Amino acid sequence: MALLDETAMGLRDEQTMIARRAALLGPAYRLFYERPLHLVRGAGVWLFDPQENAYLDAYNNVACVGHSHPRVVSAIAAQAGTLATHTRYLHTAPLDYAERVLGTLPGAIDRMMFTCTGSEANDLALRIAKMATGGTGVVVTQTAYHGVTEAVAAFSPSLCLPGGVPPHVRTVPAPCAYRSAGDPAMRFAADVSAAFEDMKHCGVTPAVFICDSVFSSDGILDGPAGLIAPAVLAAREAGALYVADEVQAGFGRTGDAMWGFQRHHVVPDIVTMGKPMGNGYPVAGLAARADLIDTFGQNVRYFNTFGGNPVAMAAAGAVLDVLEDEGLMDNARDTGLYLKNRLSEIMSRHTVIGDVRGAGLFIGLEIVKDRREKTADPARAVAIVNAMRDRRVLISASGTSGNVLKIRPPLVFSKADADLLADTLIDVLGNLD
Repeated sequence: MALLDETAMGLRDEQTMIARRAALLGPAYRLFYERPLHLVRGAGVWLFDPQENAYLDAYNNVACVGHSHPRVVSAIAAQAGTLATHTRYLHTAPLDYAERVLGTLPGAIDRMMFTCTGSEANDLALRIAKMATGGTGVVVTQTAYHGVTEAVAAFSPSLCLPGGVPPHVRTVPAPCAYRSAGDPAMRFAADVSAAFEDMKHCGVTPAVFICDSVFSSDGILDGPAGLIAPAVLAAREAGALYVADEVQAGFGRTGDAMWGFQRHHVVPDIVTMGKPMGNGYPVAGLAARADLIDTFGQNVRYFNTFGGNPVAMAAAGAVLDVLEDEGLMDNARDTGLYLKNRLSEIMSRHTVIGDVRGAGLFIGLEIVKDRREKTADPARAVAIVNAMRDRRVLISASGTSGNVLKIRPPLVFSKADADLLADTLIDVLGNLD
């Protein structure tokens, strides 16, 4: 009886919070799941509600080294208790961090600038590219997401912008092996080339080709090595710069490289990063060739009050330490392969799974009505996501039809965690069949 009373009280509290959100924050904010989740703390791969129920987090890439990692928390607290200023004063922290990050990137990329969010980083990348090319045109994939500033939202079609993308933006299908006739890499390159040609025909000068190398919002399309290289060449032939958006795929998530673009043997003009960079602390930035950043800096005054501040750098530096010391990129590779194999076994027994794909700890399961035709089944995908939530395992969905289950846990995810996720999915699918 006491447990029932406690559950009822919890539901009433959540309903009250939902009503308060609507009244105070308005309708633009969205909540996950049919039964929104009230969380009060996190530790490692676990999130906890007010009743101390534990939820396995297989979705949140922001806390890439685990929720509330003690080394990151300690670094933030120590620096916040010492100095929190900005980059107009000399401080070694942004210099030390820039050296470490640039050391993981191709040698041609040798300058770094700091922001607070990935949206700001992509906005700044656009400004740099526009100055370098004299153009304004941007090519992205059909369901891309690159941020929320006005300039970046304009080339984030997944936000469902009123009136669609503006005249200076063109969208192309993300490369998908089984839906493209012939070589998906060459098909993707041809689409990118045609988009830039159409842009020029309409009087718009190319500036940027930007993509997330795992195409997260398009349905997690990791593809074979070298997949995006021909498209990058096509963009450069059109006069555009290639911006690698590493907010999703960066910091070892794919398991085989520090940065997602490295899997495709390309060297970007600009690399943007954010989200996992500070394990929850708002820190982001970009790295680029010196000629691009130097030209921009010589013509434009740039300042970001919080970008590159010592506390942000302490958080980001601690994340790099943990990634290295705990071998988390190797764990992403090994645990990711283990999980992918388990999910492939489940696919062999459940025809609603049309494909299992991904790299490292970034995995997508395509939910379909017909496996041969790959007919999307977004309603079933939503049902699976919510049924997993009810069993205290958190995932989400993405893709052009919203039918790809997105599995993107903290990089400390273990094989035991992978087993829990897979076993829960088996239970869910058995109940939905």
